[in-house]
Amino acid sequence: MNLVWKLLRQHISIPQFLGFFFANLFGMAIVLLGYQFYRDVVPVFTSEDSFMKSDFIILGKKIGAGSTISGRSNTFSAAEIDEVEGQPFIDEVGVFTSSEYKIDAVMSVDGKKVFNSELFFESVPDAFVDAPMADWKWKEGEREVPLILPRSYIMMYNFGFAQSRSLPKISEGLVGMIDFSLFIHGNGKEDNFHGRVIGFSSRLNTILVPQEFMDWSNSYFSNEEKSKPSRVIVKVKDPTDENLGKFIEANGYDIDDDKLNTEKTIYFLKLVVLMVMVVGLVISLLSFYILMLSIYLLVQKNAGKLENLLLIGYSQGQVARPYQWLTLGLNLLVLLIALLLVWLARRYYLGVLTAMFPEYEVSSFLPALLLGVVLLVVVTLINQLAIRRKIAKIWRHEENF
Repeated sequence: MNLVWKLLRQHISIPQFLGFFFANLFGMAIVLLGYQFYRDVVPVFTSEDSFMKSDFIILGKKIGAGSTISGRSNTFSAAEIDEVEGQPFIDEVGVFTSSEYKIDAVMSVDGKKVFNSELFFESVPDAFVDAPMADWKWKEGEREVPLILPRSYIMMYNFGFAQSRSLPKISEGLVGMIDFSLFIHGNGKEDNFHGRVIGFSSRLNTILVPQEFMDWSNSYFSNEEKSKPSRVIVKVKDPTDENLGKFIEANGYDIDDDKLNTEKTIYFLKLVVLMVMVVGLVISLLSFYILMLSIYLLVQKNAGKLENLLLIGYSQGQVARPYQWLTLGLNLLVLLIALLLVWLARRYYLGVLTAMFPEYEVSSFLPALLLGVVLLVVVTLINQLAIRRKIAKIWRHEENF
C-alpha cells in the first residue's frame, strides 16, 4: 500500500487536480443552490392567505378594455350583483364597503412613531374574513378597532423604516407591536380611535375593518349617499370551473387575485432553476471527465511499476485503493465546501425572504444535504469502478504476455 502511494505521489499533476476540484466545486454548488433555492422560494407563492380562503375571489371591472365595455362605470349596480349571485357556480356574494369620511392615522411600532398619513378603510361581510371572531369584532362605543393590513405595508416598513431607523422588524407573530392612532372626522364630527392590527393579507390592497364598524362610522361621520361598490367578493364552488372563467370574460370583469400570476411565476421559476441546474450538471460532468482523465494518465504513467506490484502478489484491490481514496477525498472535500457556500448564500436570501414575508417559515436544509450526498455516492461509485477497470486492464495485459 505504501509503495503504491509513493508511486502515486511521483506523477500527480497539481494543475489537473486543481482544475477538477474548482470545476466540480462550481458545478456542485450551482446544482445544490438551485435545488435549495427552489424549495425555499416556492412556499412563498403557494402558501394560503391568512385571512382569505382560496375559494374566495375578488371581482372588479375592466375599464376601457374594449369597445363593448369602455366608458362604463367601474361600480356594481344592484342588478349586476344579483346576476353574479344567481350563477350556479357561485355560493355567496359580498360587497366591499368604502369609508365615506376622512381618516388621519399615526402608525407607531414599539412606541416609536413611524409615519402619519391620510388613509381610507374598506370592509367586507365578516363571513368572508377567515379570522377568529374574538379578534374580528367591534361594538358601538368601543375605542379599539381591529385592522387587517395589506402585506405590502409591512414589507415597506421592514425594508424602509426598520432598516433606516434601527427599528425592530415585524413578523406575523409580532403584530402587537404595531399601534395606529386614528383621527376620524366628517359630517361636522370627529373622534379618536385606537387601531389594533391582527394580521396581514397578501390578497388585499386596502386596510380592512369589521363590517359593523364600517356601517356605524359611515352613518355617523358621513351624510352622503352610500356609494356603490367597485368590487365584490364571491365564494365559488370550484375556482377551476371553466364556466366561471367564461362568465368573468363575457361580462368584462377582472379578478383582483394573484393566483394566475402565482402559477406563471412558479412555472418560470421552475424553468430558470432547471436551466441553472442543467448548467451545473454539465460543469460537474466536465469536471468528472477531467478527474478521470487525470487518474487514467496517472495510472498509465505508473503502468510498468503497477504491473510489477501485481506480479509480486499485490491484489488488484490493493493497487486500486490509493487512487480510489484520492477520488473519494476530492469528491468529499468538494461536497463539504459546496454545502458551506450554499449555506452562506441561503443565509443571505432567507434574510430577504423573512423581511418581505414576515410569516415565512424557514424550511429544512436537509434536502440540499441529501442531494449532495446522493451525487457524491453516484460520482464516487463511478470513479471506483472506472479505476478498478483500468487496473484490471493492466493485469489482463500482463497475463497476455
